Amino acid sequence: MKDTLEKIHKTALEAIEKIQSTSDIEDIRNTYLSRKSELNNIKKNLKDLSNDDKRIIGSLSNQISKDIEEKLNEKYQVFYQKELNEKLEKERIDITMPGVFTPFGKTHPLTQTIDEITKIFQGMGFSLVHNENSPEVETEYFNFDMLNIPKDHPARDMQDTFYTKVAPNVILRSQTSGAQIHEMLTTKPPIRVVAPGRVYRCESVSARKNNLFHQIEGLLVDKDITFADLKGVMNEFLRLYFGSARPTRFRNSFFPFTEPSAEVDVQCIMCHGKGCRVCSGTGWLEILGAGMVDPNVLRNVDIDPEVYSGFAFGMGVERLAMLKWAIDDIRLFFNNDVRFLKQF
Repeated sequence: MKDTLEKIHKTALEAIEKIQSTSDIEDIRNTYLSRKSELNNIKKNLKDLSNDDKRIIGSLSNQISKDIEEKLNEKYQVFYQKELNEKLEKERIDITMPGVFTPFGKTHPLTQTIDEITKIFQGMGFSLVHNENSPEVETEYFNFDMLNIPKDHPARDMQDTFYTKVAPNVILRSQTSGAQIHEMLTTKPPIRVVAPGRVYRCESVSARKNNLFHQIEGLLVDKDITFADLKGVMNEFLRLYFGSARPTRFRNSFFPFTEPSAEVDVQCIMCHGKGCRVCSGTGWLEILGAGMVDPNVLRNVDIDPEVYSGFAFGMGVERLAMLKWAIDDIRLFFNNDVRFLKQF
């Protein structure tokens, strides 16, 4: 058995000398040191030997195992370092070379504006209207009738409203105000919501107007709401969005679904009040309409105007974005010109 151990030792050392890679080391380790190896079988059968032979053979087998293990570890360090150096040389990166720019998409400026406006109003306690309460394909009933807009109102004409072929009274909504009707029909006061979305009108496309644009509708209905509350909310929004240095003004106006009504103007950033094509020479741009919800509108949705009052407002997203970033043509938002979009 001693001769057998010495033969195993000699054969293992010869195999170690021929090693060419770290994978060879693992093969030799499995051959000579694994549980199924001949050397390990001798160790397992030591119990069958006499005490003297057990001491001699046991000590020799352990010494051989240790020697093979040490030689394998030495070879592993040599070949591991060699292979690592070869890999580093092959995959070396020249950190002095310029990097390769990888373009990536960005949020559209209109989406950025909607998100910013929505976040401001959420900070004042408003919630987003439910999607089902703000459909883009609407009926005249919700787009006009429930908002106190009479049958002979010019806004109902084909020149202002897109009528569909689905049915005579089915339209593409011309305003987001219909969302407040849906919300009041499905939610009991107090109500405090904003509803962003696309609207459609038969407009001649120009630097100031487009036949598709975006609005954000706001509604607050509760007890003891006054015009002072409306003005306070609007002033706070304007301060947070434009900053306190931007001149703004309230003007009397008229909307069928609010009474009293007002419009809010912001000084044109392109001409700073001196007049240009964007503001049609007035120096001001109207950004939103607002007012106290007309009692008839509250009655239409079974809310008692003697108990509850409220205010509503609607603003054009494109107009706000133009004034924020000094953009002088609304068509730039829809032309998909990457040179324009990548600035945001």
